[in-house]
Amino acid sequence: MIKGPHRHSVYVIELDRAVLLEPRFLKANPEYNPAKPCVYVGMTGLAPAERFAKHKQGIKANRFAQLYGLRLRPDLYEYLNPMPYAGAQEMEVELAVGLREEGYGVWQA
Repeated sequence: MIKGPHRHSVYVIELDRAVLLEPRFLKANPEYNPAKPCVYVGMTGLAPAERFAKHKQGIKANRFAQLYGLRLRPDLYEYLNPMPYAGAQEMEVELAVGLREEGYGVWQA
């Protein structure tokens, strides 16, 4: 766990392309560019690696992150962290929207 007032983070998990077989994922990404990866965007008060491990273990997990999560993508989020809780809530949405606009397949819950 990160300590201090700026202890929250956003994170990005690269998803296996098998997630494209999920109708809900496809519907959320009508402009998906197959040259880009599929990702899950989240926020946490834990270290991103710890949160990813919890997804994979099924602990407070997003279904897509648990089933299709391959690895963290710090190149897409590390420069943003850490931040206060409210900032992380806002940045989670902004990061997801930005990645989707770039053609990524994105799930953000």
